[in-house]
Amino acid sequence: MSLFLGQVLECVLGKETAIAMAKDEAKASDFSKGLLQSEELYKYILKTSVYPREPEALKELRSVTHNHPMANMATAPDAGQLMEMLLNLVNARKTIEVGVFTGYSLLLTALTLPEDGKVIAIDVNRSTYEIGLPVIKKAGVEDKIDFRESEALPVLDELLNHKENEGGFDFAFVDADKVSYWNYHERLVRLIKVGGIIVYDNTLWGGSVAEPDSSTPEGKREGKKAILDLNKKLSADKRVQISQAALGDGITICRRLC
Repeated sequence: MSLFLGQVLECVLGKETAIAMAKDEAKASDFSKGLLQSEELYKYILKTSVYPREPEALKELRSVTHNHPMANMATAPDAGQLMEMLLNLVNARKTIEVGVFTGYSLLLTALTLPEDGKVIAIDVNRSTYEIGLPVIKKAGVEDKIDFRESEALPVLDELLNHKENEGGFDFAFVDADKVSYWNYHERLVRLIKVGGIIVYDNTLWGGSVAEPDSSTPEGKREGKKAILDLNKKLSADKRVQISQAALGDGITICRRLC
């Protein structure tokens, strides 16, 4: 939390509440989004390189999301920082987001896009998107977002029904149902331009991809199987260049080659 924001919060909310919010930035809920073995090292990265550069709107949305019972579904702030750089590197103007939750990565994208930029955001649950919508509106970027409450495959297929959309997008971010990841990939690799980027979240599945199934909770085994299958297929997909990074819950960056 920046010194300025801390002073403002202290004035508005009172000293004790402001201090509590500052401490929240280093709680275990942040650490749980990372795969580093050292909690102190992850805190160091966040405090030194991530939080000081995180826009105030994203700080606010992260705080709003913090007490949600499924807050761990939100994009990790260090992964978001890399996404911002990737968006800038490809000069993104048109993007797709599959899976929105409260909108941390969506807001990040909208803030990064130019004034005429657009992001098609797809999620089956509008209610979680509306948790973050007041922050998005306050940031002045709601007009860049085309939110579609739907399963993703019908929306992606509809986009592909229009020839001009093939290769018409610069960037995509996927953080949705893991079982469908490869089906999303087959469509996104056609929608994203050559040289464009697709980012998949949760591709290390809490580190369980390298552990025996007996160590994986029953409820997470289907997702783990889907992620293992995705990782294997992406490794063999000559249409994309890939890099898998241990940020958040693991992200895989795909750059379309052909």
